[in-house]
Amino acid sequence: MDIAIGLPNTLHINGQDVVEWARRAEARGFSSLATIDRIVYPSYDSLTALAAAAGATSRIRLFPDILLTPVYPPVWLAKATASLDALSGGRLTLGLGVGNRPDDFAAMERPVERRGKLMDETLDLLHRAWAGESVTGDEHPVGPEPAAGNRVRVLIGGSSDAAVRRTVAYGEGWTAGGASPDRVGPMIAKVRQAWQEAGREGEPRISALVYFGLGDAEVSMGSLRRYYSFLPDGGEGVAVSALRSPDAIRAAVRAFADVGVTELVLDPTVPSVDEVDRLADVVL
Repeated sequence: MDIAIGLPNTLHINGQDVVEWARRAEARGFSSLATIDRIVYPSYDSLTALAAAAGATSRIRLFPDILLTPVYPPVWLAKATASLDALSGGRLTLGLGVGNRPDDFAAMERPVERRGKLMDETLDLLHRAWAGESVTGDEHPVGPEPAAGNRVRVLIGGSSDAAVRRTVAYGEGWTAGGASPDRVGPMIAKVRQAWQEAGREGEPRISALVYFGLGDAEVSMGSLRRYYSFLPDGGEGVAVSALRSPDAIRAAVRAFADVGVTELVLDPTVPSVDEVDRLADVVL
């Protein structure tokens, strides 16, 4: 199982430290840099943060996990993602999900009640645009050719039957956000069964995300409480569940590997670049 690390794009950290985080993560051998996506929050934009990370590195993969697909203009998203993939030498894997926060949709003037339909329409347009088709009625495609020639790698997020359908139709696999191994396992089984029934070759990639904090525990708790303050419990459940000891992290790595996860993203909650080395010393 590959071990990825999140960029601290939702934390209170200056931009140059985010770039240094990317450099250090590559040097220590993490498989990917991941971001969490949000509109109505003082976070760094996912694709901008990953573009900056791409320019500061040469090997580590780039993984928005997940991008809130229906809130973005589809043509712009096709252009931006093809550009990032091409400029990074094909290091981009898009984690794409529907999202559910009404404020994000309202801010982007996108109808939250149509998010499923918008997701399907966007997935279709993205793949046609990446393949070089005109999606605007003009003679030219809207973006450069992705590094692989006709597509950007995609993982689909979500736990609905529609998410499974989208994974099989458009993705290289599935990504789980913030779920425990015992909840992820049954969904992996559903994805694999649908994959085989659809005649897809090979095995789907499977990603999962979990929060960690090896520095100041109170800072870690506070970061998650702020980010998840919209939840009924004010984010307390998420804050308490983060991994804050080497033993807890190692146990989680084993548990996610046992249920079939192929890449585990450990997402930071403490805005210190030293967290990269602390985590690497535990898991790499």
